[in-house]
This record gives sequence, C-alpha cells and structure tokens, in this order.
Amino acid sequence: QVQLVESGGGLVQAGGSLILSCAASRILFSIFDWGRYRQAPGKQRELVARFSSGGSINYADSVKGRITISRDNTKNTVSLQMNSLRPEDTAVYYCNAEHRIRDVTYWGQGTQVTVSS
Repeated sequence: QVQLVESGGGLVQAGGSLILSCAASRILFSIFDWGRYRQAPGKQRELVARFSSGGSINYADSVKGRITISRDNTKNTVSLQMNSLRPEDTAVYYCNAEHRIRDVTYWGQGTQVTVSS
C-alpha cells in the first residue's frame, strides 16, 4: 500500500519559515508528478506547487518567490521550503502524487500550518 507521510507543519509567526516534508513508500517515485496543495477553512483545496516527473515546476501566484518545492528521487521525498510566511498561508497542507496517464492519485494525511500575525 502506498504511503505518503508528511511532517514539518506547525505554528510560526508572520515572516517566519517552515519546511514541509513528504516521505513516500511503496511507490515508483520518479514517474509521478509531485505536488503540494493546501486547504484553508471554508475554502477549496488549491495547488501551491508542483514538480513534474519531467522536471518542470509550477507555483501558485500567491507563493511565487516565497516558497520552493524540491524532490529527491533517490530518497523518495518531496520538500516545501516556505519563507516569508503570511497569515493567509494558514491551511492544512497536503502532499500529492499524480500519474496522469495511469490516472492514479495519492494524497498524504495533511499537516497543519498556522501563521500568526
């Protein structure tokens, strides 16, 4: 059974930094697109960043310049470096693995990020 285990969330003051990690197991890591999504209370889940299997990276406009996604195909991990955090970044952050051709998607359990003003 595929497992995506997330870590690194927490409470931080505005302007602070956090690193979110997602460790994957029982999955052919390198062939998947890896993304980080977030869902704030009362809002829809939205894409924060995606790192495709081909190496392309996309960011939501709201996080460009502040957040960096990286992936390590040898360690089966995806990381999200978040800097200059704002209260509006407060949300549950989810790790996502997607293989569009095979139509397969996996989600992590989510990790809470709270940014205080």
